[in-house]
Amino acid sequence: MQNYELSPHGKSLIELYKIMVSEGYQKVDGSKTTDTYNDFQLKKFSKLILPKLSQINIQTVLDYGGGGSHWEAKGFDTETGCSAIEYFGLADATVYEPARGMIQKKPADAVVCIDVLEHIFVADIPNIVEELFKLSKELLVINVACYEAAALLPNGENAHVTIRSPDYWKGIIDAVAIKYPSVEVLLICSETYDSGVIFESFKASEWHASKTYRIDPRVAGFTVKYQSPKTQ
Repeated sequence: MQNYELSPHGKSLIELYKIMVSEGYQKVDGSKTTDTYNDFQLKKFSKLILPKLSQINIQTVLDYGGGGSHWEAKGFDTETGCSAIEYFGLADATVYEPARGMIQKKPADAVVCIDVLEHIFVADIPNIVEELFKLSKELLVINVACYEAAALLPNGENAHVTIRSPDYWKGIIDAVAIKYPSVEVLLICSETYDSGVIFESFKASEWHASKTYRIDPRVAGFTVKYQSPKTQ
């Protein structure tokens, strides 16, 4: 499978994130943290995406930009103490995180991309979204933050370098989805750390089966109860 070449800005951003992982980073409030990107970001959306990831045809997952994800570690679910693998009923999970040297990318039944796209240089977004679809056999789950981060890059810029509205992200996803009509897509756009909008999952093939020409996205608000980690 083709690996997309990042732009020069995109490559240099990866190097900045590597520095943050190894040395920590400054925050907007003037403080500094050395506990960098160690949180399993998918946790706060676990109940929202459980009905999708627990489908019988979903056995493998690629966590794209997984940061501190540990799919086999106990305690993912606070009620049962089970791991993410057990919680979602999966057979295997792979984490891709270039800032930590985890560079294996392989197609999976489901690809999850949580709190990643806003960290990517805007010119690289279309290619990265296309890669997410290419790697997804059945399901693609995307969460993107539409607000500024608490973290600063080593050059002083906000760590969320591409802040756009939910409609922008929905447009990007729709434009690529049409080329992958069998992939189901769930898009969650966070407007604050614990709230935002969620677009009802869809397959582009459903558009062609529609009896009408106008196809509007179905969207609802969401709020999650989760303690905000230090690295946001």
